[in-house]
Amino acid sequence: MSPKSFLLSEEMHSYLIEHSTPLDDDRRQLIAETETLGGVSMMQVAPEQSVFLTLLTRALGARRAVEVGTFTGMSSLSIALGLPDDGYLLCCDVSEEWTAMARAAWEKAGVARRIELRIAPALETLQSLPPGPQFDLAFIDADKPGYIGYWEELVPRVTPGGVLLVDNVLQGGRITDASAEGNVAAIRAFNDHAAADSRVELVVLPISDGLTFARKLL
Repeated sequence: MSPKSFLLSEEMHSYLIEHSTPLDDDRRQLIAETETLGGVSMMQVAPEQSVFLTLLTRALGARRAVEVGTFTGMSSLSIALGLPDDGYLLCCDVSEEWTAMARAAWEKAGVARRIELRIAPALETLQSLPPGPQFDLAFIDADKPGYIGYWEELVPRVTPGGVLLVDNVLQGGRITDASAEGNVAAIRAFNDHAAADSRVELVVLPISDGLTFARKLL
């Protein structure tokens, strides 16, 4: 439960968690299980981000959602908990190993029937979908060089007034380092791309490692 945000101290992060709606036992167990994977567990969305995803899904009245990058299932579990009983979430990932943990968590929480997991390169999965608007909510949290491609496939498929969320857009505070390469450079390019996109209005929020919140225009 250490903060993923470079803006938060351990003390401030604990205060934030203590004054938010608490996580249910299923999510707490998934956090504990994911931590056994070691350093890679930092890819899991932060507790406050999990609560935000559930609340936002409910507030939007979202019925159909999609995520790119499932890992061990915290973000998908959070979104699915906010969907109605007949809601639908499409999850895109390439790892059978990590998503096996996700499948178990979905079953335990009673939301597995709302979720379809496709194991394949996410860009291929998205390109195989019908071209028109079909999702009320989209969440991107995967390989950073792929972000622009995912964005371009998803924006046309999000309903007018729907929301796109994009994770890790501040890169631990390194995003302002113009000399940085790799993932930081990829996210800098994505951030410029999204900010210039006239199809959406957006704000970058300092939640966890930075979260872009975009609304598809009518």
